[in-house]
Amino acid sequence: MQTKPWRIGTRGSALALAQAYETRLRLMKATGAPESAFEIAVIKTSGDRILDRPLSEVGGKGLFTKEIEEALLDGSIDLAVHSSKDMPTVLPDGLAITAFLPREDVRDAFVSEKAASLADLPAGARVGTSSLRRRAMVKRLRPDLEVVEFRGNVQTRLSKLRDGVADATLLACAGLRRLGLAHLAEKAIPVEDFLPAVGQGAICIESRAGDAAVDALVAHLHDAQTGTALVAERAFLAVLDGSCRTPIGGLARIEGDRLRFDGLILKTDGSEWHVVRREGPAADAAAIGAEAGRILKEAGGPDFFSAPH
Repeated sequence: MQTKPWRIGTRGSALALAQAYETRLRLMKATGAPESAFEIAVIKTSGDRILDRPLSEVGGKGLFTKEIEEALLDGSIDLAVHSSKDMPTVLPDGLAITAFLPREDVRDAFVSEKAASLADLPAGARVGTSSLRRRAMVKRLRPDLEVVEFRGNVQTRLSKLRDGVADATLLACAGLRRLGLAHLAEKAIPVEDFLPAVGQGAICIESRAGDAAVDALVAHLHDAQTGTALVAERAFLAVLDGSCRTPIGGLARIEGDRLRFDGLILKTDGSEWHVVRREGPAADAAAIGAEAGRILKEAGGPDFFSAPH
């Protein structure tokens, strides 16, 4: 029997804490344990400290997980709560993703006080984003717009928008909803126009591989459909060696026992892109995602991600 609180590791941003609190609440409901049985441990990551440079220049996705994973490995925490889109495809030895919470809205939201949509922005307007995927997709749809670097948490980016650093920005609907800002997610962009990042909208739990007690605990949280979709998306990303350095979109959707996967790679300036769609049995999620990745890798050619953009 667990005699001390389970320690849940998380980043300290408002969104990361909202995700950790949601995880704790779900665990309380599933186990009947009181709030005191679960302790939230805030861990500052490299990605939270380095705010003056694009992620693509300083190390990509692992910047948001490194210190938290070190705490898992040294036993300081029992489980970690992450945004799935922040997770590298290769995890440190001894760690595993052991559960996915039910997925939220996967779409990106257009946020602006000056226009109702991306199409309504005047030529030369500035769109702020730190995401290479969003940058490339904006330039693909509107090459006449200027895209400016926009680092920081959701609140910081909304503040920059109010201060006129940019005329518009793009934020994940899921994050806005989890922060109680659903009204800002009303201008959601259809996935057909703006394919989300792999894992967008999904919270995942990472823990030590083979830790039977934690495995039994987080089994209460796992949403099988989200897990299957993420198997396909992460297999796709792994083939493409995806990180924050490459503009990639990918989304798996499940209907019954079937899975449909859509994938996209782009040049950073939006001047070239390749798309793929694959369908098959949901049981073959990993194979479907990997095949889609191989198709796009071949379509782009060996220099697609390395050539100057």
